Amino acid sequence: MKTVKRGYVPSDEKEFNEASMKIMKMAGEDIFYIINRGYSIKSAVTFVGDHYLLSERQRMALTRIISSADNISIRLSKEIKENLSENIVHIDGFNTIITLETAFSDSTLLKCMDGTIRDLAGLRGTYRLIDKTDMAITSIGDELGKLKIRKAVFYLDAPVSNSGKLSQRIIELLKNYSFETETLIINDVDRTLYGKENVITSDAVILDKCKSWINLNKNIIEDKIGKYSYVDISL
Repeated sequence: MKTVKRGYVPSDEKEFNEASMKIMKMAGEDIFYIINRGYSIKSAVTFVGDHYLLSERQRMALTRIISSADNISIRLSKEIKENLSENIVHIDGFNTIITLETAFSDSTLLKCMDGTIRDLAGLRGTYRLIDKTDMAITSIGDELGKLKIRKAVFYLDAPVSNSGKLSQRIIELLKNYSFETETLIINDVDRTLYGKENVITSDAVILDKCKSWINLNKNIIEDKIGKYSYVDISL
């Protein structure tokens, strides 16, 4: 299998360099101010992005990085950091695996205001396994093993290409771990995870609507990679 850098875009080196980050931080401060006064993130990013002449990729990054103070507070209050022994965890499969593939590719990752790590890779209905896929899956297995969970359920989007292949690979690689593994290929992963406990995702809407969540990708990246060069506009 050839080497693939998930989420790598050559222009990122310019769009997220030191000079660009100074502008993005100013833009981020403006967006944060605006959304905390009731405006949508989409309209705020459009307005501020036009003012600072930001690229589409820079705007996408700010959309994913920034959350309102209320949303940040709600999400952090639901984050679980311990006492997962013998519990079932519910994993947003593509969301979690793609971010880890991006991390192992040393591509652009975002340090977000709600404590999550997000990527800019994008899915758009197509996915294929790459040389980093096994690393992503086994790193999930290693971290879940430390948490002494009873069962991991991976939810994969049926409309996305190769969801069946990814499902098979997950089962194959995690079969010898201490916990039970199940994969479900379904049409609406997001809505299925609404209201569930012990959810593993960085999807903002799911984080707002689930009962509790685990910041697994952040833990994995810190354990497996260590210091990472995130896009970070810490406000």
